[in-house]
Amino acid sequence: MNNEIFLCSICNINSGTCNEDCKFCSQSVRYKADIERYKQKDMMLILEEAKTAYENGALGFCLVTSDKGLNDKTLSLVCNIAEILTKELPKLRLIACNGTANIEQLLILKKAGIKAYNHNLETSREFYEQICTTHSWDERYETCKNVNEAGLVLISGGIFGLGESHEDRISMLESLKSLNPTSVPINFYHHNKALELQPNPLTIDEALELIRLTRDIIADAQRIMVAGGRELMFGQRQKEIFSHGANSIVIGNYLTTSGRAISQDLEMLKSLNLGIAKGV
Repeated sequence: MNNEIFLCSICNINSGTCNEDCKFCSQSVRYKADIERYKQKDMMLILEEAKTAYENGALGFCLVTSDKGLNDKTLSLVCNIAEILTKELPKLRLIACNGTANIEQLLILKKAGIKAYNHNLETSREFYEQICTTHSWDERYETCKNVNEAGLVLISGGIFGLGESHEDRISMLESLKSLNPTSVPINFYHHNKALELQPNPLTIDEALELIRLTRDIIADAQRIMVAGGRELMFGQRQKEIFSHGANSIVIGNYLTTSGRAISQDLEMLKSLNLGIAKGV
């Protein structure tokens, strides 16, 4: 078990405006899920969320947009927010998660103060067309390669519990390994009744073993992060994720679902005699 846990927080700077058909995502306009939708979160609210995250020990703060990828308008928005946050909270490590991106766009983000870029493969190349038809898995993989080439820290992971086979899980993890990500966020599908997918079929024991499998296959990753779906997937057994290889978690709320109180996560770490990472 790692003795220091890296904390990260995510901020949905625009929500529910995506035209893609990813079957796991309530932010797609196609499924009409009952979520909060807005084109741009107020800057003061973003700053408040960032300060709360930092004061509670988060080193990473991720600016997320809901669309297929970066365009000029979104790029400008993320850069403006990054420049303000860098001045206000210079020690907070800014992450962008804005979909597919080319090298030129990523270099612009880097210049604005973004340190890392998160773009998940989501699942295996073989299974991907079962969950998304409006853009390809290869586009996602290419973006991850672009992140590496642009000199940003690559954060890339996926989702378990979409109906994929175990062979699909191994295939995804092997693909992730080939990209050499610094951090691997593992999400567990959080079902919304508006979505076409069936509820997550995984048991807690199976989910814990998938964290261990991720750590074993992507052994060079600095961080295996348990992200979306943690509370729903593990319930009262959340503390077991750390003995199975996780050394990072998302604190606070997620994109369209609520996390538990940050104080509960901090108390959980304290009860396990785990510290909070102070540096990357």
